[in-house]
Amino acid sequence: MPRRHLNLRTAGTALIDRELAAVRERMEIPEGWSPEVLAEVEQAARTPRPPLHDATALPLFTVDPPDSRDLDQAMHLERRGSGYRVFYAIADVGAFVRPGGAIDAEARRRVETLYFPDVRVPLHPPQLSEGAASLLPGQDVPALLWQLDLDADGVLLCTDLRRALVRSRRKLDYAGVQHAIDSGTADEALALLGVIGPLREEREQDRGGISLPIPEQEIEPVDGGYALSYRAPRPADGWNAQISLLTGMAAAEMMLDGAVGLLRTLSAAPRSAQDRLRRTAAALGVDWPAGLPYPQLIRSLNPELPAHAAFLNECTGLLRGAGYTAFDGSVPPEPGHAAVAAPYAHCTAPLRRLADRFAGEVCAALAAGEPVPDWVRAALPEIPKLMETGDRRAHEVERASVDLVEAELLRGREGEVFDGVVVDVDERKQLTGTVQLRDPAVRARLTDDRPGALALPLGTHLRVRLTIVEPGSGTVRFAPA
Repeated sequence: MPRRHLNLRTAGTALIDRELAAVRERMEIPEGWSPEVLAEVEQAARTPRPPLHDATALPLFTVDPPDSRDLDQAMHLERRGSGYRVFYAIADVGAFVRPGGAIDAEARRRVETLYFPDVRVPLHPPQLSEGAASLLPGQDVPALLWQLDLDADGVLLCTDLRRALVRSRRKLDYAGVQHAIDSGTADEALALLGVIGPLREEREQDRGGISLPIPEQEIEPVDGGYALSYRAPRPADGWNAQISLLTGMAAAEMMLDGAVGLLRTLSAAPRSAQDRLRRTAAALGVDWPAGLPYPQLIRSLNPELPAHAAFLNECTGLLRGAGYTAFDGSVPPEPGHAAVAAPYAHCTAPLRRLADRFAGEVCAALAAGEPVPDWVRAALPEIPKLMETGDRRAHEVERASVDLVEAELLRGREGEVFDGVVVDVDERKQLTGTVQLRDPAVRARLTDDRPGALALPLGTHLRVRLTIVEPGSGTVRFAPA
């Protein structure tokens, strides 16, 4: 199942922090840096590879969570005749990381930045990821600068990419962006995000792409402890994501044209999975007219309705199995990503994800008309396996973090009854599934072991009783009340 969306923030509960430290020890998560890495970082931060192009005059801005400092992307949007021009600057990690050096080797070991509630375990040392290589406002930073020209309908017309020195002017957050656009106080460049984003969402719909509007589960500090909550995605979240998707699709096309690169791929779900989803829709009372494409059905649903929320949860099964495909010399037979409904590449988060640096290096070489460096070509075959391992570890970290916080929030409340919605039922064991509580924002296993019990009622409200809480292991179990 795809990783659940999480926004983990620091808090100071000593007990959970000790349990989280035990998780890191068990999973052998590295938290320090070798002297070799630190020495190389110090040198790289002082003398990165200088880009040839100066784009510091572009008034770029970033959109990230308020407390983020590892800023991978910055944008500037402007009108271009009847169409639009998107400048998208991506942190040029390659300007700091020496191929085959200590930082490179450590990044291949870590693969991804890992997020715990109490600490963040970065892919690169903070001196780079939160300092010299980050697109922080007022700082001149090497970047891969994409220029993406769109027509009046948001269709990509042409692409340019070059290594450039850039300087972000503003560090914005999602809530502030949404408020500025909604209230009409945004300047033209920011207001255009509310124009281009929806246009790209329309083009996604035309392609048959899928974006599931599933609420995020957040862990927040409250009075020295933790609280869990759900947050539905804001429109601005989706608009910002569309700029990243646009860039990833442009990168994929560039690499396919050059017959070398690294794609993020996902095969279409088998017919059996779609048939199962239709049966689930019928069971939940979700109207799915014959002939209505699946992506259009998704866009018609309201995640605030219990039956729709349960159905959207089941839809994540169709997105299972995404991976990375490396190629050199000939294009892969199935280069597409089923959810994007187009070829797509991860290339916009190189500070936090290993694959993006290599995709960026391929695109930079192709755009300049130069050979892709030998060290990049040599590494491409091993990147998919590394990313598979890293993605699995990141999923385990997220799951363990949420499990621990959920268990601590419910400690000592065995026997209490809560209101929830059954959002998943095991197809083989109809008496086992998942319940999503209203308050606190917990999702946990639900089992009905009463004699003569029938299948759990998927997509309906249910009163459930807390039966098991084991904070040390993060185990939480419910049963129908």
